[in-house]
Amino acid sequence: MAIKLLSWNVNGYRAVLKKGFGGFLLSARPAVLGLQEVKASPDQLGAKDLSFHGYKPFWNAAERKGYSGVAAFCARQPLSVSNGLGEPRFDGEGRVITLEYPDFYLLNVYFPNGGQGPERLAYKLAFYEAFLDRIEALRKSGKAVIFCGDVNTAHNEIDLARPKENVGNSGFMPVERAWLDKITAKGWLDTFRDRHPEPAQYTWWDLKTRARERNVGWRLDYFFINVEKASLVKDAFILPDVQGSDHCPVGLTLDL
Repeated sequence: MAIKLLSWNVNGYRAVLKKGFGGFLLSARPAVLGLQEVKASPDQLGAKDLSFHGYKPFWNAAERKGYSGVAAFCARQPLSVSNGLGEPRFDGEGRVITLEYPDFYLLNVYFPNGGQGPERLAYKLAFYEAFLDRIEALRKSGKAVIFCGDVNTAHNEIDLARPKENVGNSGFMPVERAWLDKITAKGWLDTFRDRHPEPAQYTWWDLKTRARERNVGWRLDYFFINVEKASLVKDAFILPDVQGSDHCPVGLTLDL
């Protein structure tokens, strides 16, 4: 049975609602759609904003209004749902939802941005390590462990249009990229890059410079799976034509 999973940093759920989100969800029909940077909590939304035929929403909003937050719309109902990493310094920002299914765990994650100075970079790197501890613990269950979302780092030079100009900027700093080196060395597979070695494949474009029109972008959004379950992956893809955010959706198809 083929299962389609999607992930999208919407850069504001209320904004993307006005730009055709419902139509996208109901036409794409994923089993699960993970959203990042929703910038809203359910109590700020109307019932119609959360009601799409066949989907149940799960939410992890940040304590700070209008900031961060993740959500998941599920057509396939999970066995269990949990929020956060169990560490208060991270969990107030609403960055993780973990969905458990019979065959796999799916973690929908909005990783921190390290671009606001040394303190936030340190926070980002600490979050990376705490998250690695979480997925390695889940790996022991014997199920597939999949995580998706905005990792806020382009891994290699192929993953952004202008690598040399950005090597000192957050999102492509060696210390950030080293974590992606570390997880791949530990057997976490970047599903899209495994299937698609070609360049100029991006998921985020700067709005101010209209970079999307020129495809001057970064690949910041990923689906990873533990490599011992890589045979479940049927396809991995990017949907660059889907508008509504400065990011586009990314996807994974599993054969379960």
